[in-house]
Amino acid sequence: MSAEPIRKALADCRRIVVKVGSRALLADSGRFELIAQQLAAQAKKGRKVLLVSSGAVAIGRERLGLSERPKNIARLQAAAATGQSLLMRAYEDAFESLGVHVAQVLLTHADMTNRDRYLDARGAIEDLWNLGVVPIINENDAVAVDELRFGDNDQLAAMSCTLVGADLLVLLSDV
Repeated sequence: MSAEPIRKALADCRRIVVKVGSRALLADSGRFELIAQQLAAQAKKGRKVLLVSSGAVAIGRERLGLSERPKNIARLQAAAATGQSLLMRAYEDAFESLGVHVAQVLLTHADMTNRDRYLDARGAIEDLWNLGVVPIINENDAVAVDELRFGDNDQLAAMSCTLVGADLLVLLSDV
């Protein structure tokens, strides 16, 4: 396939889910600002952008002074809970400078498999988009213990595509 049909297909995308992994997000300073600039530019073009972000455990681990990723589930939950607000603050600061508001949406795989909760999440995201807000989804690691051990946000991002009827999924990860 030549580049032109691919460019046209990408230009026609109206709903985009972008997933950023912890290492991709925290590798260098300024990553929050770069992500915000790119997503804000897409939103200003009329596209509905949904960000699925990892990073809460890594940021929380650093805040708590833990030298390595905890193996104990309760300690992982503590790191996630500590890091989640810091993660959102970093995104809020980065997007605010561009005049774009963000909102936190914490989900679990169970939320995506329960019909009522699925529809509630979809409705909330649709309304956030209607208000010009960029929703930022993260797995609710403080309560989703199985996902901490076995899951990742790549799967949540893929499920989010179905949730919002996305045209495009972009995975920014080194895994």
